[in-house]
Amino acid sequence: MTDVHDHRTCVNAWMDRTANGLPPERLIQVFEQGFAVVWQRVHQTLGDVTLTAIVDRVLYTAVEQYPFFSSAKVQAGGIRCQELRDHADSLERDHLVEGIRFVLTEFLTVLGNLTAEILTPALHSELSKVAPFSRDERGPDERESRGEPQNPESRGEDAKS
Repeated sequence: MTDVHDHRTCVNAWMDRTANGLPPERLIQVFEQGFAVVWQRVHQTLGDVTLTAIVDRVLYTAVEQYPFFSSAKVQAGGIRCQELRDHADSLERDHLVEGIRFVLTEFLTVLGNLTAEILTPALHSELSKVAPFSRDERGPDERESRGEPQNPESRGEDAKS
């Protein structure tokens, strides 16, 4: 049976690979991206209501140790940390990394306990595939929120008819 140490090992390996050298704002973006892939994979099994309840509880627990997560919002598809990103420069990077590790490990642990670890290998696999995205790989919503053009022609891509 998988235990919290396996989840921690998975999250630590992922963080070591993806977070190395990233500034706080990018760390938060990668966290949201990683959280979203786990959410999407488990969503098929647990659904929105159960996942939202789990994430609410995980965030409640996280806020006790990492108060900056109080601004995180649970929504369909995962966690949005816009306010946290807006104030990322005021956060101590190491403390932010610890908080991200905690939230992801706690989320995977609760999911593992709830599903008797049946989904754990798939969830770990999905998380391990996530890498920091480049500026042009962000979705339209992210580009729009940053005031970047959404028109493919303006990025040098072929426009679709």
